Amino acid sequence: MNPLAARGAPIAALATAAGRGAVGIVRASGPDLRALAAALCGSVPPPRNATLCDLRDASGATLDRGLVLYFPAPHSYTGEDVLELQVHGGAALLQLLLARVLELGRDGGMRLADPGEFTQRAFLNGKLDLAQAEAVADLIDASTASAVRSASRALAGELSAAVHALAAQLRELRALVEATLDFPEEDIDFVRAAQVDARLAELGRRVAELQQRTRQGALLRDGMRVVLAGQPNVGKSSLLNALAGAERAIVTDVAGTTRDRISEHIQIDGVPLHVIDTAGLRDSHDPVERIGVQRSWEAIADADAVLFVHDLTRLAEPGYAADEARIAQQLAEHARVAPLHLWNKVDACADAPARRDAFAAAQGWRDAAGLLLSARGGAGLDALRAALLQACGWQALPDGVFLARTRHVQALRDAGGHLRDAAAQLADERLELLAEELRLAHEALMTITGEVSADELLGDIFGRFCIGK
Repeated sequence: MNPLAARGAPIAALATAAGRGAVGIVRASGPDLRALAAALCGSVPPPRNATLCDLRDASGATLDRGLVLYFPAPHSYTGEDVLELQVHGGAALLQLLLARVLELGRDGGMRLADPGEFTQRAFLNGKLDLAQAEAVADLIDASTASAVRSASRALAGELSAAVHALAAQLRELRALVEATLDFPEEDIDFVRAAQVDARLAELGRRVAELQQRTRQGALLRDGMRVVLAGQPNVGKSSLLNALAGAERAIVTDVAGTTRDRISEHIQIDGVPLHVIDTAGLRDSHDPVERIGVQRSWEAIADADAVLFVHDLTRLAEPGYAADEARIAQQLAEHARVAPLHLWNKVDACADAPARRDAFAAAQGWRDAAGLLLSARGGAGLDALRAALLQACGWQALPDGVFLARTRHVQALRDAGGHLRDAAAQLADERLELLAEELRLAHEALMTITGEVSADELLGDIFGRFCIGK
């Protein structure tokens, strides 16, 4: 979708989810919808008032009696005229009403809206900046209460306000530095007198603080992928069920019960986690189980955290230690992160710490103390939840967080890098390069709110929205 094409013809779409519901909404937006509103209602409804009227088809038969809301430009969500029809939420009724709206608007070029096009028009017409527009989709997709509150803060403009405050400071620095370039005889003395070095350091500190908040926000939005790995029958499925609080995976004493990945979405302190139970990691002649093991390694390669589950009751079994050593070596080759060792079935071992320490020492594992737990009894699960939050870098910041995206974190990382390079150029008294690094830092910041953006980026962002928003 070409983002600049959003300024053209009027659009219409269903604004409520498919299926039955008490209420359904058909929404239209365009340069002038007065004729459409009059054709549907008999007259143009008063602005920003809910008007009850009969909505009729082309033959004059009543489709439904519903509420019509008319928002003249520019005081609307999109900045254009917006018309919303609120009727009973039957799927067939809504399709008939949408078809009628498109029919009435045909002469004006009305068409079905692309995904996210209403919000895209709001962005292009200056009703929202890009960070706020992204927050609209994030609020709809939020899977936890913390994510909802954080997305609301971003939609209200907290992230944008923080970015604009940094940009204002950066503009002042740029203006000061670039003004000195006209006076080469005294430029460095002027820069020193203006304490540009101290101001650069303070700006870098504030960018780092905002980056930390966006990193937390990105975690709230995207969550963390946690993979349970280990030999068959060590308690991985029981651990998945314990973390999920429900019987999601089949648990038996038969090795190899889990033959494919089983995923469960949970949350810890509002942070979403995608926990994946994998097939036991062993060599097998069963072609189905071999496919499951291969998929296990694929999941491990993509994981943000890997939980290496050990069975304390089997440490002395013949061949168990050799299999553990093989898995540990393969984890080192496949995983992006070091595994967290979980020593399961502590409730069945009176000497669990001693068994763990002796086994880890015999394997030559460092930092393998991990956590002692009982997936079935619940011992150690709270410590595991805390360890997972620590592993993903979660910190409950006192100011709260706003939902953010990876691109926001990257933009702030880029801005911080340019500020550090700017400080180095200042130390070497290369003011032209200092000015350039400040310009690049400013440009990186402005990509967050969309004041500097590529058309391809806009198309990618809004193309992921649901239709009707």
